[in-house]
Amino acid sequence: MSIRTVRLDDETEKVLAQIVKTTQLSISDTLKKGLFALREDLSQRAHRLPYDIYKNLDLGPGGYAIAPSTDTRRGVRKAIQKKLGR
Repeated sequence: MSIRTVRLDDETEKVLAQIVKTTQLSISDTLKKGLFALREDLSQRAHRLPYDIYKNLDLGPGGYAIAPSTDTRRGVRKAIQKKLGR
């Protein structure tokens, strides 16, 4: 077992005191649980697929595309015609 020195700002110190008071755990046990919770959170994030991240993005309403991405040439032509009014 090793001894560590940790510096906490005032806000973090208040949060720690509140957690210790609420849970009746010692400061050491509180910090241990926090480290284990962080490790668990990180391991779950490592297993996330790109689609999981994409699913949480707010891309807005959409529906404003001129043409599908598979037919970009037609979309560019339409955009130029619309801009030039021809």
